Amino acid sequence: MKNLLFLFILLPSLIFASNTDPTLSTIKNVTVYLNGASIERTASINLLSGENEVVFNNLSPDINENSIQISGLENASILSLNYTVDYLEKGTLTEEYKLLETKLDKLKKQKNEIQNSITGYQKELELLDKNQRINSDATDLSLLKVKEMSTYYRTRVTEIKNAIYNKTLALTKLNKKIQDHTNELYKIKDESKETRGKITAKLDAKKAINLSLAIKYTINNAGWFPIYDIKAKNTDAPINILYKANVYQQSGTDWDNVAVVLSTGDPNTNNLKPEISTKYLNFVNRYYTNRTPIRRNNHKYNPSIKRVSGTVFDETGLPLPGVNVIIKGTSQGTQTDFDGNYSLEINDGEELVYSYVGFDNISQPIYASVMNVQLNATLEYLEEVVVTGYGGRGKRRNDSELDAAAQELKKPEPSFTKEVGITNTQFKIRKPYTIPSNKDVTSIEIDNIALPATYQHYAAPELNENVFLTATIKDYEQHDFLPGEANIYFEGNYAGKSIINPQVATDSLSLSLGTDPNVVVTREKLKNYKSKSFLGSNRIVDKGYKIEIKNNKNTTINLLLEDRIPISQNEKIKVDDMETRKAKYNKETGILRWNLTLPANKKEEKEFSYTVKYPKDKRINLD
Repeated sequence: MKNLLFLFILLPSLIFASNTDPTLSTIKNVTVYLNGASIERTASINLLSGENEVVFNNLSPDINENSIQISGLENASILSLNYTVDYLEKGTLTEEYKLLETKLDKLKKQKNEIQNSITGYQKELELLDKNQRINSDATDLSLLKVKEMSTYYRTRVTEIKNAIYNKTLALTKLNKKIQDHTNELYKIKDESKETRGKITAKLDAKKAINLSLAIKYTINNAGWFPIYDIKAKNTDAPINILYKANVYQQSGTDWDNVAVVLSTGDPNTNNLKPEISTKYLNFVNRYYTNRTPIRRNNHKYNPSIKRVSGTVFDETGLPLPGVNVIIKGTSQGTQTDFDGNYSLEINDGEELVYSYVGFDNISQPIYASVMNVQLNATLEYLEEVVVTGYGGRGKRRNDSELDAAAQELKKPEPSFTKEVGITNTQFKIRKPYTIPSNKDVTSIEIDNIALPATYQHYAAPELNENVFLTATIKDYEQHDFLPGEANIYFEGNYAGKSIINPQVATDSLSLSLGTDPNVVVTREKLKNYKSKSFLGSNRIVDKGYKIEIKNNKNTTINLLLEDRIPISQNEKIKVDDMETRKAKYNKETGILRWNLTLPANKKEEKEFSYTVKYPKDKRINLD
C-alpha cells in the first residue's frame, strides 16, 4: 500500500520532467553587428526537482550553435544543450499550386484514358489471333473466303498496331508533361516549407524553482551599414550630419519593439592569433605568385545593397586609377577615377570583381554600400613602358581659421548612448524599434551632429571640367564614423551623393558637397607650343596648357586648383623644361597646386608647360 501511494505521489513529477511542450520566449534585446546579430530572448519556466527538459522553438534556422548561452539558472545546471532545424509545412497552399494540381489531375486522367485505349487494342489483337487460329483449322472454307479473311486480318491488325504506336507516342509526351508538372509542384511545396530552429536544454534542478531565463545566440543573416544625410545652408554655416544605420535581418522572425544596440564589431572574425615563422629566400620562376594573407573580415552577401562606392588602392596606400570593377557574371561595371574612387549601381549579382594590369584580381561579395579594396601587385615581368601622373591630394593647405561662434554649436539631445571598447564601438539606441524579417532595411537614427567646417572649392580640369565645393571637418574622430554613402544637401537643394571615408589616415575629414555651376573652369592647349619634333634617335613632345577660372558668384571664394605633370618610370623617358608658374609642385607625384582667392565676378588664368623626350621607335601613354 505504501509503495502504491509513493508511486502516485511521484507520478506528477515524472510526467512534468518528461514534458517537451515548447516554452514561450520573446525577443527583448538585439545587438546588430556589421555582419550578423546577437539575439537575447527571455522566458519564464517552472522546474521540478531533478532532471527537466525545456524546449525553445520557432527560432531562426540560422543560429550559430556554438554561440548559444543560457543565463539566470541560479541553482540549476545545464546537463545538455542541443540545436536542431525543423521543416514545417505552411498552413495554406498558393493559388499557383492549386492550379498546377488541377492541371496534373487532368493530365493523369488523359494518361489513364490512353492506357485503357492501348489495353483495348492489345486485347483486340489477342482476339484476332485466336480467331485466326480457329478459322485456319476449318476445312470447308472456300478460296474466296480465305482471301477475304486474310485481307480483313491484315487491314485490321495494321490499323490496330498503328493506333497502338500513335497512342504510345502520345503517352510518352503526356508522361513528360506530368513529370514537369510534378517537379514544379515539388518545387512550390519545398518553397512553402518553413525552416525553424529549436533549442532543447536538459536542466538539473536541486529543488522545484521558478526561473527567468535569458537565451542568447548569434545569427548570420542580419547586419547594418551606415548612411548619412549631410546638410549645409551656406558656406558660412556649420555642417549638419545625420548619422543613420540601415538595419536588415532575414531571421524568419520579426523583431517587435526590441531594444537595439548597433556594434561596429564582427562576431565572425577569426580570433585565433597567427603564428609567424621563418621566411626563406630562394630563386623563383617568373610565374611565382606570393601567398595572399588572410583577410580581416569574412564578408557575406547583403541583398539590400543597391549601390556600391569605394576606393581601390595598392599595398602602399596609393589610389589606383582605371581599375575595372565588374559585377561577376554580367557585363555591368565601371572604372575607378583618378583618385581610385568608383561608384556602381547593383541591379543583379552578388559579387564584384576588381581587375587591373599588373595586379592580382580580387572578388568580393557585395556586403556594404562602401567597399574599399586593396590590390596586390603580381611578380610577373611586364614589358610595358608607363608614364604615370597620379598621387593623393592629401591634406588641404592653408585652411582658414574656424569661426569662433561655430565652435560653440549646441548639440541636440542624442538618441543613443555610446560605449567605446578596445576593438569596437556600441551605440545603444534609446528608442525601441520593430525590424521585420524581409529584404527591406529599417533606418535607425544614430546621431545628429552640427560641426564647424572650412569650405573650399576644388577643380582638376584635366579630369573633370566641373568645380566642386568641399567642406573640411577637423576633430571628427570622436563621432566614430564608418565608411558609408552620403546624401548631400546644399542651400536647401539635393546636390547628389558622396562618400564618407574616415579610414583615410588624416586629421581632417574632407566632404564633397557637389558641383557649383557658378564657378567655371576651362583648360586648353597653348597654341605657341609645337606638338612633336625629332632630335637624333629621340622624339620630343612639347606640352603647354592654360587654365582659366571664372567666379560668377556674388561672393569671394577660396579655390584649390590641381593639375599634373607626368612622372617617368623609365630612364629612357625624360621629362624636362618644366614651367610651373608659381604653382606648388610635388616632384614625387607630379601634382601642381594653386591655392587661389578669387573675388566675386572675377577671373584668373594659370599656365604650365613641360617637354617629354623618348626613343622615336617607341610609343608611350602620353595624351
